[in-house]
Amino acid sequence: MARKIIITCAVTGAIHTPSMSPHLPITPQQIAQASIEAAEAGAAIIHLHARDPETGEPSPDPALFQAFLPVIKQSTDAVLNITTGGGMNMTVDDRLAAPLLAKPEMASLNMGSMNFNISGAAARVKEWKHAWEKPYLERTVNHIFRNTFQDIEQIVERLGKGHGTRFEFECYDVGHLYNLAHMLDRGVVQGPLFVQTIFGILGGIGPEPRNLLFMKETADRLFGDQYVWSVLAAGRHQMPFTTMAGIMGGNVRVGLEDSLWIGPGQAATSNAQQVAKIRRILEDLGHEIATPAEARSMLALKGGDLVGF
Repeated sequence: MARKIIITCAVTGAIHTPSMSPHLPITPQQIAQASIEAAEAGAAIIHLHARDPETGEPSPDPALFQAFLPVIKQSTDAVLNITTGGGMNMTVDDRLAAPLLAKPEMASLNMGSMNFNISGAAARVKEWKHAWEKPYLERTVNHIFRNTFQDIEQIVERLGKGHGTRFEFECYDVGHLYNLAHMLDRGVVQGPLFVQTIFGILGGIGPEPRNLLFMKETADRLFGDQYVWSVLAAGRHQMPFTTMAGIMGGNVRVGLEDSLWIGPGQAATSNAQQVAKIRRILEDLGHEIATPAEARSMLALKGGDLVGF
């Protein structure tokens, strides 16, 4: 029997800025509503960042997470996945502040340092709502997204082993898969690994179908039956790549963190709209969509009571 497909929805992230889309969730209330709608549309996992409700700037403030996490938890059965990637120029301690308090059943974990260049997005914005947005984007031409081996081990030790949180291992390039294999071989992490292969970020592997096949083949070789594979792709590549992953039996991630589009030249109006579209595509291809309970079983999650809140 084919394994059911997990849909993850990343509702706001730290890449896009308010001037890029009026539909990007900013306030805790908007983030909660977007998350609940995405879960109702079929997302088993909700991937979460926080933003300053006044300016929309990405924020690590645990109080902002506290304002929406319980609302989502009380309204859905979805797995809540809190970022440890944070936003540009946040320290590891900044990035860990909210998840250490919340003790979630899942958190993201980036598997290598990398150039992370989103400066090109600034050229496409005609009018800015806030003064921070343009410099935030433009300075990424000189930005290194830090995730050293020490950082990774520290996050696993403090959050994973400390609180039973399991991880969405974000792999932006083939070397990140080898970094994860190193951690698995040393016993720093244990299977089943939830491996999120990411395509289309400048500084990571490019959005070419052959690269998706190569990343899958490499993960198969490195992890065998000890991993669960998922795919996300940035911008206009989101739906083609997640569809390709679904055809191959992989899991998928959509959401306004990853793309502001629903189709060629057509802006997405909500996270739920993207979830509903990929769900429809996958079901039309004959696949079944995993419930949150089924996702917990597949990924060996603890059930997540959000003890800190």
